Amino acid sequence: MIGHKFIPSRDGGVEVVVSNLAPHLVKMGYDVTCYNRTNRQFKKLRKERKLDREYRGVHMIWTPTVDRRGLAAMTSSIIATVMASFRRFDLIHFHTEGPCVICWLPKLMGKKVVVTVHGLDHMRRKWGRFASAYIMQGEKAAVRHADSIIVLSKGVQTYFREKYGRETVMIPNGIDPAEIRPACEITKQFGLAPREYILFLGRLVPEKGIHYLIEAYQKLKTDKKLVIVGGTSDTNDYVKQLYDMAGNAPSIIFTGFQQGLVMEELYSNAYLYVLPSDLEGMPLTLLEAMNYGCCCVTSDIGECADVMDGSGFTFPRGNVEALRETLQDLCDHPEKAEEQRGEARKVVSSKYTWQDITAQTDKLYRKLPDR
Repeated sequence: MIGHKFIPSRDGGVEVVVSNLAPHLVKMGYDVTCYNRTNRQFKKLRKERKLDREYRGVHMIWTPTVDRRGLAAMTSSIIATVMASFRRFDLIHFHTEGPCVICWLPKLMGKKVVVTVHGLDHMRRKWGRFASAYIMQGEKAAVRHADSIIVLSKGVQTYFREKYGRETVMIPNGIDPAEIRPACEITKQFGLAPREYILFLGRLVPEKGIHYLIEAYQKLKTDKKLVIVGGTSDTNDYVKQLYDMAGNAPSIIFTGFQQGLVMEELYSNAYLYVLPSDLEGMPLTLLEAMNYGCCCVTSDIGECADVMDGSGFTFPRGNVEALRETLQDLCDHPEKAEEQRGEARKVVSSKYTWQDITAQTDKLYRKLPDR
């Protein structure tokens, strides 16, 4: 597998997927190798002598990387592809479009190629003109050379059909059952009480629409706090904009990147989880929030609405006033929020288990033509 930053990691949705899919494939009998980037995390782990070469049965190779914005993904994926093309792999599974720029090379070397498109990355506002053009080249290479393309949503499936005439296979992301946690660490660290805060958890990037949420929250009549959880992703200017919007309001809390027990407690005790995105592939944080029984509010883009499957609330994308009205109604009527918590968990347990997603991936692998 090529295209993620490193595993195990929650650095982004791609990393969460690979961190789970690869070990589940190992359980099914596959011999899986993941090519990780030698970024700042690599240097930290090596210094601490915690650099592992295996994770839950998955082999890890650390790939040389130019660790600079716009170059890290490109350099690591090209080097990884060259390395993998000359090893005895049967199949190379690329994650995201950019790394696919030279996916013709493993095909030339007689290997099968599968690509998972986690979202239309060239549309993300954090990328400059060169990076977007490079990602588009990867997308076109995937269309031309991949034996199969996996997408996560109907919207992206339609995009590939209409733009390229290329059929794709829809396999959603998965999730493991969650254990609801009491509020302990989040109370100690951030002063948060159960059901007394509205939560956003994800990367702090423009397409997530966090600026809509802050603006809507500032117009709410509520005692509930707004908790924004996540780290930057080459988007320091946007993060500064969010802090400027929040001002010094004590009711708006930025926690930075969180994982492990703190993250589990944040999901478990949120009154609402809000994802006001303009653009998504298939939002893993939304799946996680539903898995923890959150009442979820999202923009009405298909990628979010399809995941919730009627178990949450939507508002028109980018409409701050509609978002405010939805949040105010749920703050004023807690019985509505409570009703949706159980429904969300039912949807997740019936449609999005990693066992099922891995079985679908295995089925796709086995259907690929012999080379």
